[in-house]
Amino acid sequence: MSKARNIQVYVQALSQLAPLSKSDFPDIQHYLAYKKQQIYIQRNHYLTEFTQQSVRNTDIAVSEFGKPFLKQRPDISFNHSHSQQHYALAMSYHLQDIGVDVEDLARKVRFDALASHAFHPHELEVWKALEHSKDHWFKVWTTKEAVLKASGLGIRMNLNELDTQVHPLQNGGMCSHPNIGTFAYQNFQLAHVMLTVAWRSELSCQGFAFPEIQLRQV
Repeated sequence: MSKARNIQVYVQALSQLAPLSKSDFPDIQHYLAYKKQQIYIQRNHYLTEFTQQSVRNTDIAVSEFGKPFLKQRPDISFNHSHSQQHYALAMSYHLQDIGVDVEDLARKVRFDALASHAFHPHELEVWKALEHSKDHWFKVWTTKEAVLKASGLGIRMNLNELDTQVHPLQNGGMCSHPNIGTFAYQNFQLAHVMLTVAWRSELSCQGFAFPEIQLRQV
C-alpha cells in the first residue's frame, strides 16, 4: 500500500492530555481553555511527528467553514475530534478530504429526540428496526459527523438530508449527496468509544478500495 493511500489515526483519553480537573480552575471557562490548549499541544506533537517538521499553532489556518489545514503543507490533510473523555486525530498524505469523529459510548444522549431531528428517514427506519440500538445510533451519528467534516461543510448542511447508508453488521461503506459528493467511511467500535474516519471517494462499477487505516490507541 502506498503512503498516499494511508490514513493514520490516534485515539487517546483526554485525561492523559489534560489531567487537571474542573476544581483546579476558578471557573468553567478557564477549565475549557486549558483543555483546548492541551488538545492543540498534542495535535501539534502528532503533526510534527507525521510531517517530520515542527508544527505550531501559527502553522495552521482554517477554511471558510472552519476546517483546519497546514498552510505550508498542502499535501497533508488532517482532522480531529474530541468527546467528553477522548481525543482523536486523523492524518493523511494526498487524501485531502478526510474527517474524523469520536463519541463516548457512555455519553448520555436523548437518542429518540436527536434521531428524529438529525437522522435521514432511511437511517431512522433502520435504527427503529434494530430496536433503538445505542451502538448503531453512535455509528450513524459519528459517520454523519465525519463525512460532513471531511466535506468541509461541517454541520452547515442539514444532518437529516444525508443518508449515510450505515449497515447494521458492516463497519464501513459509502454515501453521497449532491451538495458534497461521495465519501467512504470506516467505523471502529472500541472499548469505550465509537470512532469513524471518512474520506472523499467516488462511485465505481468496480466498487471501491479502502485506504490502509493505521489506528493507534495511546
